[in-house]
Amino acid sequence: MDAKPTPATGEAAPLNSLAVINPDYRIGTNDLLEFDVFGVPDMRRSVRVNATGSVSLPLIGSVPLAGLTAQQAEALLAKKYGENYLQNPQVSLFIREFTTQRITIEGAVAKPGIYPVTGQLTLLRALALAGGGAQYAELNEIMLFRNTRGQPSEPKVFDLDKIRSGEVPDPIIQSDDVIVVKRNAKRTALRDSLFRDILDTINPFK
Repeated sequence: MDAKPTPATGEAAPLNSLAVINPDYRIGTNDLLEFDVFGVPDMRRSVRVNATGSVSLPLIGSVPLAGLTAQQAEALLAKKYGENYLQNPQVSLFIREFTTQRITIEGAVAKPGIYPVTGQLTLLRALALAGGGAQYAELNEIMLFRNTRGQPSEPKVFDLDKIRSGEVPDPIIQSDDVIVVKRNAKRTALRDSLFRDILDTINPFK
């Protein structure tokens, strides 16, 4: 087993990729990754995630990384290299280019639909893509549905006013997320009732 060179005293370790990328971002197909093992310059290279979600790296070959965060991918690669090739490898992974991904925005928004997303996106920005809340939108009860290991999970509920005021963080949106903005049922029912009353007044013989 090849021993990993020990850095000299005072030599700075490389920056972890999490210092420059949000840890919630999930690696996707066509992402361009910069891979490095500290102290082993020959291992440094740029690799693109293929259509099956894998990358090909020296010594360990093809490794599936799609769906993992940068931190999870670093841990997986460090484990694989540490098993047979390097001693205590310090793997660094930086996502240089983000793939185009899609999210769905439904409910009481100006332009519901499926939106392509490049790079990192927050809930506020996602709603802006859909033109913001429509009439009677319940902006204090926005539901976020996320698939976990291929299975839909319980929705998380967010209050847009609290996000805007900084009381709670603006959550990162991931590929295949579904955002649902509820409509205030009571106000909608009141509007419909008033509309029917107006029609009855205009056309009493109906």
